Amino acid sequence: MNAPTSHSALAKKDVANHFHPYTNLRAIEKDAPLIIVEGDGIEVIDDTGKRYIEGMAGLWCASLGFSEKRLMEAAAKQMNVLPYYHSFSGKAHNVVAEVSEKLMSLAPTASLREGRVVFANSGSEANDTAVKLVRYYHNAIGKPLKKKIIARGKGYHGVTVAAASLSGIPTMHQHFDLPMDGVLRTSCPHPYQFANAGESPEQFATRCAAELEALILKEGADTIGAFIAEPVQGAGGVIVPPPTYFEKIQPILKKYEILFIADEVITGFGRTGNWFGTDTYKLEPDMLTTAKMITSAYVPFSALYVSGEIYQACADASASVGVFGHGYTYSGHPLGCAIALETIKIYEERDIVGHVRNVAPALQNGLRKFANHPLIGNVRGIGLIAAVELAEDVKARKAYDPKRAVGAYLVRRAQEHGLILRVMAGDIIAFSPPLIITEVQIAELLKRFEKALEDTAAWLKSA
Repeated sequence: MNAPTSHSALAKKDVANHFHPYTNLRAIEKDAPLIIVEGDGIEVIDDTGKRYIEGMAGLWCASLGFSEKRLMEAAAKQMNVLPYYHSFSGKAHNVVAEVSEKLMSLAPTASLREGRVVFANSGSEANDTAVKLVRYYHNAIGKPLKKKIIARGKGYHGVTVAAASLSGIPTMHQHFDLPMDGVLRTSCPHPYQFANAGESPEQFATRCAAELEALILKEGADTIGAFIAEPVQGAGGVIVPPPTYFEKIQPILKKYEILFIADEVITGFGRTGNWFGTDTYKLEPDMLTTAKMITSAYVPFSALYVSGEIYQACADASASVGVFGHGYTYSGHPLGCAIALETIKIYEERDIVGHVRNVAPALQNGLRKFANHPLIGNVRGIGLIAAVELAEDVKARKAYDPKRAVGAYLVRRAQEHGLILRVMAGDIIAFSPPLIITEVQIAELLKRFEKALEDTAAWLKSA
């Protein structure tokens, strides 16, 4: 590692020039950001040389850690051969053809395997493209009124105008004049927060399904084009669906001919212990969006799967006007394609999905040991994604006053102990480590979390 520049010097440069995403912009002007300069396996290293277990894999995404040499070598090789080309106007390049074939072989359902993949650069763009295709498809099949999209409370689908509108997180809408027209909101399937007293998880799932159908009937099924859902809601709080939820939701969508978009930007490529969350929850989506772990986040890249039925209708419509009027300059960028191919090779050769299944109990069971802690109201998760939800009154499921910023304090203490986590609204602490994490490393992660938890308990007691 190069000799580190002083933390204060780098921080001053950063705050003087950098418009920080998802940050209190006034606060960051006063509090120096953590400057990361190097990665090593599941750890990152700051400009003072201090190491941290990256308990969030960055932003749910660095599945192979922060120093996978094979991905670096694949990037260098591609940059030396063909650093850029496009797929517009009847052209393509060899690596986009190869990655398309590989992704189709991994598609989790028959209907998606009969379709195509649309490439972009982020989960936001993939979901934005899905919104456009909902409109294009329904126009193509002569149902121009079916344009509204149903999304869920606490859902997260990205930050473009359309994707942020689909997201059910208020801070993503405030001051942006969002959501845009045509987005409907249905229940968030989070039993800890929203189930009635005495209501079982299955009964709560039934109520969520009934509320969805009531919304469809109120709006008119002939005006609703799609429903979008994450198999596990990520940024909304790592919300694992209650048993039978999707079993009850999907028949309603089919009954009213509403497309199902599975947002697998976080769950795709192994996070839940299967290649896709679609496998985990037995989903039958018409479209499926992926990004993040498709390249272990080493370069921006995303893929939207569309079913054979949707593709054929779009192909006919494009023929009628002479062109399919959508695409990005960097759609199917050679570098992204090459890294995606190498990432998938590593997943297969090292059986990363099998590894997730093997080590996931260490994380899930380890966190559940804190379930009776006086600060913790709920522990949940699946595979290598989990959350701890803090509570001021556990029995009443009462959250702390947001102004107290209890979760933020805990995350700062974890950082002091060499563990990076993420706090979300409602004092929810998220865990999403690199998929290569070992049981020994999980034990260390839990040890550092426990220290931060006890620090927080002491702070609250003294306040």
